[in-house]
Amino acid sequence: MKSKYLFRTIGTLLCLFLLLFSSVPSPAQEKKNNALLWEISGNGLEQPSYLFGTIHMICKDDFILADIVKEKFNSSAQVYLELDMDDPKMQVTMMQLMQLPGKETLQEKMGATNFSRLDSFVKKEMKMNLTAFARFKPLMLMSLIAQRSVGCQAIESYENTFVKMSRDQKKELLGLERVEDQVAVFDAIPDSIEIESIMKMVNDFEKGKREFKRMSDIYLSQDLDSLYQLMADSPEMMGSLDLLLNRRNRNWIPIMEAAMKKSSTFFAVGAGHLGGSEGVLELMRKQGYQVKALR
Repeated sequence: MKSKYLFRTIGTLLCLFLLLFSSVPSPAQEKKNNALLWEISGNGLEQPSYLFGTIHMICKDDFILADIVKEKFNSSAQVYLELDMDDPKMQVTMMQLMQLPGKETLQEKMGATNFSRLDSFVKKEMKMNLTAFARFKPLMLMSLIAQRSVGCQAIESYENTFVKMSRDQKKELLGLERVEDQVAVFDAIPDSIEIESIMKMVNDFEKGKREFKRMSDIYLSQDLDSLYQLMADSPEMMGSLDLLLNRRNRNWIPIMEAAMKKSSTFFAVGAGHLGGSEGVLELMRKQGYQVKALR
């Protein structure tokens, strides 16, 4: 499995992992964050920077990159994604981190019944043999299933698009966190919860496709508050919400501030990180920056 697919499925899992446990969100009381592209200025910045909310996988027919997004990308001096996807060492590091430690096996982790059910699913839906993943963490299987949950053959990625644009324009591309940090998010979640999530994805596969379509529709409507609420309204997963989203948001702010002080920067992160009281937009406001929607 190519690392670019593994990265974007890890990003998507941060949404789907919560989505599988959540109920339909109530409409937000105030549509404060109703855009995907934001300008960040003030607080001593000599020039504005820009923040764009992505969805890590989307059907090609639904992929849209507005002219204003291209314009602000082109005018920025450097680019930050969640990960430095231009780093040639990222592929090797990611695959190493996907390996189970010691002599552990996926079957031991899952138990015979779950493993057998998952093996049948993988053979039917993916035409693959589960024994090929015997030494991989559950995250690897979650990634494969998540990719299939998109429900279309042709998939686009905003991150891969921005990587190509960066190369074409010879812009420096950097990451807000390391691949070790992203994988550590899932390593910190108990195996029992990850396995429960995998089996929900397997047993309710068609439902998972519908839920991903619902998430895509909310994303395309640019309703960041509802997208965040979709994830936050998950009582079973509230213990992991801070780990999956909020803590990472807080870690990104000083990195973003340093980058913006250096030069005009285009940031692109999963849209689920933007909304909410602990989202990047609100954290930037609390730091004294002016945050303006661009549509």
